[in-house]
Amino acid sequence: MRDEPDSGDWAKALVGDGEAFGRVFDRHRHRVLRHCMRLVPADADAADTVAIVFLEAWRNRATVRLVDGSMLPWLLVTATNVARNLTRAAHRYRAALDRLPPPEPVPDHAATDEEGDAVRALRQLGRNDQQIITLSVLEGYSEREIATALGIPPGTVKSRLSRARARLAARLGDRTTTTNSVDWDGARP
Repeated sequence: MRDEPDSGDWAKALVGDGEAFGRVFDRHRHRVLRHCMRLVPADADAADTVAIVFLEAWRNRATVRLVDGSMLPWLLVTATNVARNLTRAAHRYRAALDRLPPPEPVPDHAATDEEGDAVRALRQLGRNDQQIITLSVLEGYSEREIATALGIPPGTVKSRLSRARARLAARLGDRTTTTNSVDWDGARP
């Protein structure tokens, strides 16, 4: 099977014509990819290998040899060499990782039930109270911004926030506590 000759496009690529190089790439990328897929273990590695092959072709375009007007043989030889290099590098990397001591297990703090009183109390509030407390106290939005986000008048935000704070303080068991004095990790100052 003969391919369209690369010599014309390659002559243009030699003087820096990127479009001519693109035509050579489009002409041969599928065959180079198929070749690389036989040489490397993962499809992602094959795609990376193709990219490196064509990068090398561009970088070394002055020394690329065409065989009967085709660049494909040079591309396939280069692909074989690049795939070997990538495979060796992956083996070295895995061997280096194998020499490292295994990591010490780190407990998942999200799996523990150490939320704190404030978080538990917030979860016990209704949805509207949770929204108001979260937007105002935890996220620091102004009453005007909260009103816009929730689609309610600013005066309603102020009254809902006051009631939500009171309900939160009641859930925490101390009616004099304000949300400003609650540490959301569960500790009180």
